[in-house]
Amino acid sequence: MKTIGFIGLGVMGKSMARHLLKAGYPLLAYTRTKEKAEDLLQEGAVWKETVADLAREADVVMTMVGDPHDVEQVYFGEGGILENARPGTYVIDMTTSTPTLAQSIYEAAKQKGIHALDAPVSGGDIGAREGTLT
Repeated sequence: MKTIGFIGLGVMGKSMARHLLKAGYPLLAYTRTKEKAEDLLQEGAVWKETVADLAREADVVMTMVGDPHDVEQVYFGEGGILENARPGTYVIDMTTSTPTLAQSIYEAAKQKGIHALDAPVSGGDIGAREGTLT
């Protein structure tokens, strides 16, 4: 089974990550404030201290962060996903971002042999909790 890394455990991300964990996937977790992840860690998620640590170990990296600036930071910033993910890794951004940023991620990932998907979701925190996001 593929190891999933999840970055961004806010209002929607935490519920999304919990569904993956409950489905039996090995889950690595990172968010800026570790305390936000404590309940997931108690449920079996494994904490990673940095985005880089998570990206190096995950087969699939999912992101659900605040805004396009945050997306840019976790993908392109120092110690970011694209700098640290292995070739063959899938990266999936579910943040509502911009088409140009999604294209930039795709192009940079492709050059490194990483598969990038832009998958923004709709349905809010209730949809995330209930597993009904679109």
